[in-house]
Amino acid sequence: MGKGGSFHEARSASPQVPEDNNSHLLSPFQMGPLFKLSHRVVLAPVTRCRAINSIPQPSHVKFYSQRTTRGGLLITEANAVSPQAFGFPHSPGIFSEEQVKAWKKVVDAVHAKGGIIFCQLWHVGRASHTVYQPNGEAPISSTGKAISEEWSILMPGGSKAAYSSPRALSMSEIAAVVEEFRKAARNAMCAGFDGVEIHAAHGYLIDQFLKDGVNDRVDDYGGSLHKRCRFAMEVVEAVVGEIGAERTAIRVSPIIDHMGTTDSDPLALTSHLIGLLNSYPLAYLHLTEPRFTKEGLKDKGAEGEMTAAAMWKIVKEEYRGRVMRSGGYSRETAMEAVSSGSADMISFGRLFISNPDLPHRFAIEAKLTNYDRSTFYTHDQVVGYTDYPFCLHNSTSPNSESDQHVDYREEVYR
Repeated sequence: MGKGGSFHEARSASPQVPEDNNSHLLSPFQMGPLFKLSHRVVLAPVTRCRAINSIPQPSHVKFYSQRTTRGGLLITEANAVSPQAFGFPHSPGIFSEEQVKAWKKVVDAVHAKGGIIFCQLWHVGRASHTVYQPNGEAPISSTGKAISEEWSILMPGGSKAAYSSPRALSMSEIAAVVEEFRKAARNAMCAGFDGVEIHAAHGYLIDQFLKDGVNDRVDDYGGSLHKRCRFAMEVVEAVVGEIGAERTAIRVSPIIDHMGTTDSDPLALTSHLIGLLNSYPLAYLHLTEPRFTKEGLKDKGAEGEMTAAAMWKIVKEEYRGRVMRSGGYSRETAMEAVSSGSADMISFGRLFISNPDLPHRFAIEAKLTNYDRSTFYTHDQVVGYTDYPFCLHNSTSPNSESDQHVDYREEVYR
């Protein structure tokens, strides 16, 4: 089905080997046949709750344009693939004509400054509440088990509440959800995006199928590793078949237990999933590490660090494509990851929120602006969103309206 073969067929494709692997965080990188990056500093997908009634606003144009560099890669905040896919107030979608038209303005602004932008496709599954669901229905999932009350959901008015109990999808319903991802990928292309990233991480719908701490199914989508990976791979097949593998990426988090999404053997899951993904010459594989959930949760300490190290050993030895890492990286740790060959790119969320010219700041080793966590998920179109300052030393991008760009390929870094 599409490029790369089918999940149900023998896997004989030869994925691309990552190019220029042992390089510098700020050096160019060829991301597959289509995209020449000028550096490896990527804007991570960061939910900001500014898309009023699920429609991107003019502030989105400014936010993404501010963070654009010529040849730099941006990944959008997560976009719902259907009306059932929401779990945050005022998060965007990519399933309606109005949403597509609004995102096109963002894409056009990024392209005008020479940037590359991927749209992240999202279905939250059980990580939702009836208030976000059509007709107040129960959220859908791989399971009927609710998220523990240890976790809470952000409600439209800003308060917190318990997640609603989900309804397990029947086998006959799953194909329709896969189709929603395919249509969302097509819509992303209509909006002009360069590619899409499938969100299969952090306890959302695809992750709910992947991990046996949540997936308690006894049909063809539950039980063995292969069956638990089936939904994820059917989504990959559908998206690749629609837009091509070179424009498709996926984000996974095998060893993260966000929202209680655990697995009894996360390293085996990592290895099996990588084996399946190796059949597709994807744009990149985006992995997040336990540091994603470290703040505010119990730190797993040495045990968690050992698990993370073991996961990265598997990835380095077994995955034959391009790798993006994410999870609390600093300039120094990102430099180390790229120079060691364990990553081709590093995505930054919080640091990129508060430093719109983050690649330039890294290049000149400038001081970083601290982020304000209290403004992460408000609906203000300016405060905590587009009002973070640019570096005073950035003569080429002194403000968000500048049409000048740092040429990272011509600068020398030590």
